Amino acid sequence: MAKRYFGTDGIRGRVGQFPVTPDFVLKLGWAAGKVFAREGRSKILIGKDTRISGYMFESALEAGLSAAGVDVLLTGPMPTPAIAYLTRTFRADAGIVISASHNPYFDNGIKFFSANGTKLPDEIEQAIEAQMDIAMTTVDSAELGKARRLVDAPGRYIEFCKATAGGISLKGIKLVLDCANGATYHVAPSVFEELGAEIIESASSPDGLNINEDCGATATQKLQTLVTAEKADLGIALDGDGDRVIMVDHEGEEVDGDELLFIIASQMQREGNFKGGVVGTLMSNFGLEQAFNRADIPFIRANVGDRYVMEQLYKNNWLLGGESSGHIVCRHLTTTGDGAVAAIQVLKAMVESGKSLRELRAGMKKLPQTMINVRLEKKVDISGVEEIDDAVAATEDKLGSRGRVLLRPSGTEPVVRVMIEGEDESEVDSLCKELAVDVEKALNSLETSVQAS
Repeated sequence: MAKRYFGTDGIRGRVGQFPVTPDFVLKLGWAAGKVFAREGRSKILIGKDTRISGYMFESALEAGLSAAGVDVLLTGPMPTPAIAYLTRTFRADAGIVISASHNPYFDNGIKFFSANGTKLPDEIEQAIEAQMDIAMTTVDSAELGKARRLVDAPGRYIEFCKATAGGISLKGIKLVLDCANGATYHVAPSVFEELGAEIIESASSPDGLNINEDCGATATQKLQTLVTAEKADLGIALDGDGDRVIMVDHEGEEVDGDELLFIIASQMQREGNFKGGVVGTLMSNFGLEQAFNRADIPFIRANVGDRYVMEQLYKNNWLLGGESSGHIVCRHLTTTGDGAVAAIQVLKAMVESGKSLRELRAGMKKLPQTMINVRLEKKVDISGVEEIDDAVAATEDKLGSRGRVLLRPSGTEPVVRVMIEGEDESEVDSLCKELAVDVEKALNSLETSVQAS
């Protein structure tokens, strides 16, 4: 059954526009409370990032849950992965995060974790949506849910992150830490400082409006400049809700999620702790696949989105997966993507190998990539279009084993993304332009035939 409100990562949108409105979120809290309270008294934990609208939606969720008879634990600003962890440790029935991740301050969203700290199964999300169709009621006053603040939430999460370091010391390492003016601003500096590193903080003064603004994992330019200016060993950039990480080496060059995934997997292999394989996505660089092939590490691709990476990890009972965007899941350590935990694993590899981040990344060579967006009048299903299939096959024949072709319709706009990766940059660029022209012609013909019918 298609879902009306939930996407691949909860509910997200512009604040004040449906469904990201106070009245909808109030009803959503009540609906979720009703679903989780069916087995008896229920307890749900709520966290948020630093955007100004978080206060409004926190109050709306709290009121809705209380009206449904559900107790609420409020953490205040905390990273998304911290909520997953705290939901488990407090034996809560669910966790809720108020965040729009790497989006600007004027967006916000609601995402849920199960009692196990994982994304909600489809059937629970569908049950919540079905409950939204029922008129909201309030339990008897004696049964109203109670709310309390968890004052020690930051300390608990800091200790959890430090425990994933395996006892290493970061003494002697100087790093610049970009917190994106987001949910990690008051926890991530303590994590790395208490592990022994010398920390230079950046974008760690949120004001409700500056989250992800020219900073964080989606905008590393300032971090790159700071790392070289401060002569730091590396830089770490987290995103607004702390579930992504991008790093910068000592020469100021960005190290993306694919390269970090390779570094972590290689270290686990050296330690003899590696089991199974690694899950990437359709957008993972072909160079990552080649590097894993050389290391004899199985590698498969999931659809884009951490939800799909997690599905494949559980299906194959593997421990490590992630996206080039920096969303990395270390399933042997936690249940969801965690930027701080992933960064610690990279630092652990540096300490135990005695190599710099730049040296560790050298084991994987990213291949040139060209992507062209073919814009349409409206969304069109490209599966089974013979002209497109033939054009893709012809391009793949020209590339051979030196690269790959990917056509991916956008999930949010009428665009088909034509992407080619390969060993020769000029060849990749030329083939991508040719294929984009062929795809555009085929789609124009398809739209014309649809209109004619």
